[in-house]
Amino acid sequence: MNRSDMNIDAVLFDFGGVIAEEGFKQGLAVIAQANGLDEKTFVHTAFDTIYCTGYVLGKAPESAFWNALRQNTGIKGDDASLRNEIFSRFIVRDWMLDVVKELRTNNLKVGILSDQTDMLDDLDKKYDFFRFFDHIFSSYHLGKGKRDLSLFDEIVLVLKTEPDRVLFIDDDSGNVERAVQKGWRGIQYVDRDSFQKDIEEILPLRIASYPAR
Repeated sequence: MNRSDMNIDAVLFDFGGVIAEEGFKQGLAVIAQANGLDEKTFVHTAFDTIYCTGYVLGKAPESAFWNALRQNTGIKGDDASLRNEIFSRFIVRDWMLDVVKELRTNNLKVGILSDQTDMLDDLDKKYDFFRFFDHIFSSYHLGKGKRDLSLFDEIVLVLKTEPDRVLFIDDDSGNVERAVQKGWRGIQYVDRDSFQKDIEEILPLRIASYPAR
């Protein structure tokens, strides 16, 4: 891959659902099942609660989130047990890190852009993946998440490039749509095979760990 072949300067990846398995949703599904609750409704409530309490934006402690979620849904369990249902399911995808390494080797800036709590820092202590990225944009430390359109403008300034030269990969269609609305290129991650096809349409990328097609 030659740098001159590309019209992208930076590639940003969501964490849960892209760099790693979607531990938050998977863990919440298990908690819902254990408490006899509708999974879809519970997950939706949990997402709203983590924003409303301010935990995902670093404005409240984790305990505030779990206390509010118990009050809103009636779930049982102590904070540590509930947290572990989520934390243990964030399993980093080694093949995706191979993609990150390939991009960085070819002089592209790479980063994580995640609406994530302090769990992201703890997950790095476990998996040691921050070292593969040039930037870590976490809502917990930024005080702003991907629901806020101004975040995309601010990140472009940090990257020192133009919006249309940033590629963003996220499994949430709403996040991708907001990025595209601000002029970014976007890919919604669905699965490994479709991701390979989508990124090759934008970047002349070949990764040895990809399955043959």
